Amino acid sequence: MFDVLLRMAALIALGVAWRIVRPGGLDGDTLRAAIATLVYYLLLPALVLQILWSAPLGLDSVRIALTGVVVVIAGWALGLLAAHRLQLTPARTGALLLAAAFPNATYMGLPALDAALGPIGAGIAIQFDYFACTPILLTFGVVMAQRYGSGGDSVPAWLRLARVPPFWAAVAGVTLNALGIALPEALAGLLDTLGAGVVPLMLLALGMSLSWQALDRGTAWAIVPVLAIQLAIQPLIALLLTDAIGLTGDYRTGAILEAAMPSMVLGIVLCDRYGLESRYYSLIVTISTALSLATLPVWLYLLTGT
Repeated sequence: MFDVLLRMAALIALGVAWRIVRPGGLDGDTLRAAIATLVYYLLLPALVLQILWSAPLGLDSVRIALTGVVVVIAGWALGLLAAHRLQLTPARTGALLLAAAFPNATYMGLPALDAALGPIGAGIAIQFDYFACTPILLTFGVVMAQRYGSGGDSVPAWLRLARVPPFWAAVAGVTLNALGIALPEALAGLLDTLGAGVVPLMLLALGMSLSWQALDRGTAWAIVPVLAIQLAIQPLIALLLTDAIGLTGDYRTGAILEAAMPSMVLGIVLCDRYGLESRYYSLIVTISTALSLATLPVWLYLLTGT
């Protein structure tokens, strides 16, 4: 996995370099938004549909989803305790809660698990995200962001979910899988071609989103609890839970690694939309992503001995 993480780090670094150099005068934020839109509406749904249409689904899928739900709720509760102890402003509290609760399950988790566990790892990452993290984020997470922020909308939760193409690709994939309908070979080739672009483009976009602008002494201390929650406490909770509910083998390893991912990139969008402290959130993503390149191999070694 170390070699794979080096390649992932290189792609992230290229994204960071683009943000600094701005080749052709195209700034990183503009290009990141274009890449994210392409991946979100076309490439990622194709990959999700392909994987869940052909992946083995059963009780372990329920266990993976349950692990995701518990990890997110635990991260939120611990983040709320940390924000209270630090006496943060509401806008920073909301940003901290999003960062502490939701791991980067797809943009970082999918390539990492695919590298560590193969195709089964990609399936675990998608199930962890779209069976647990995304539904919670777009319902409870948005409500809490509105509570702590100064902006927002009145869009109902069901409509927010309806606007998430990968979520509906997951529903379609699971339905077709459950009905026993075989994935046509021609369609499988098309989905495979589209899905092949997801990982490198996601990592480049991740690099373009990273920023150190908000770093100062006070902000640094307010980040430490989030790092502890995301990179150490949440995976420990997942480890204890997976043992308790009988999740074993690669499924157990994948679910724990998903819980060990850094803070999600999508939270930056929510911070902007709902008036939370975006620069603080971006800094958390930057530092947690950098540290995760060191902590993920440790977790993998503890889980598998490799």
